[in-house]
Amino acid sequence: MAIQEIPIITPAPRPPVKRRRVSRDTLTAWLYLAPAGVLLAAVLIYPIYQIILISFYDYGQAQATGAAPLEFIGLGNYRELLSDSQFWLVLANTFVFGGVCVVGGLVVGTALAVLATRIRAVPRMILFLAALGAWATPAMAGSYVWLFLFDADFGIVNEALSGLGFRSMDGHSWTFGTLSAFGLVAAEVIWCSFPFVMVTMYAGIKAIPEEVLEAAALDGASTWRAARSVILPILKPLLLIATIQSIIWDFKVFTQIYVMTNGGGVAGRNLVLNVYAYQKAFAGQEYGLGSAIGVLMTLLLLSITGLYVRSQRRSTPWQ
Repeated sequence: MAIQEIPIITPAPRPPVKRRRVSRDTLTAWLYLAPAGVLLAAVLIYPIYQIILISFYDYGQAQATGAAPLEFIGLGNYRELLSDSQFWLVLANTFVFGGVCVVGGLVVGTALAVLATRIRAVPRMILFLAALGAWATPAMAGSYVWLFLFDADFGIVNEALSGLGFRSMDGHSWTFGTLSAFGLVAAEVIWCSFPFVMVTMYAGIKAIPEEVLEAAALDGASTWRAARSVILPILKPLLLIATIQSIIWDFKVFTQIYVMTNGGGVAGRNLVLNVYAYQKAFAGQEYGLGSAIGVLMTLLLLSITGLYVRSQRRSTPWQ
């Protein structure tokens, strides 16, 4: 009986591991960014370190003047914040107010961007100049202008509404009620933030090739179907970046709330985190508690900034 030879199967050689080499362009880019990175680190790292350090102490006016020694309390300030019902109310106000501002800015900016693509050159130039004026207006000046427009006694808005037959608007205070005050401030924030969205979306719409839109029209797609299935997917990276950037800006709103509601509204009903931290740290002279609020805000903003950077990397074609 013949003995069959068993073939020896040798494993296939593994492909060589490719080591990722840093290109010369990447090194050049890092060298160009290094001076700005060093400057930002010098400006930001020490203040952030001090805020984190102060948040672990019972640090008030007596400790600031040296009349009393510092007392390390660890996470005491954070426990006090998380157990305070007002903090959670202010946090909810911040998210709701910021969400309204972000959605409003996106809707207004995108709608005006679409309008700018459909009008002639002269009206489009006027529209962009008006948007540039809103964008360039300082927050303090814009807040006082809006307060004058909606003033209870001399405001143009109340006079116009009263002239149209709404007699109940005579002497109406827009900053007394919680919802009306938040709505007024949100309108002012949207007014000065929509130009960024409008310019971004206008550039994205104009960059869409005409052949793509013509192909959609030849396939029988309606205007709404072309916008939903063709234009929006192309504009999604820009829309995502504009959304995250608006979230970062609107989350940090301070001047408009503080000026237009006189420091947070009646009985603090219009507080957001920035104004709440200011009241605790400076008005209440509880610097440790105010620093703890600042640390929590920084963590939230860092998480949102991470999403922003990630969206930028995904939307860049050479990544």
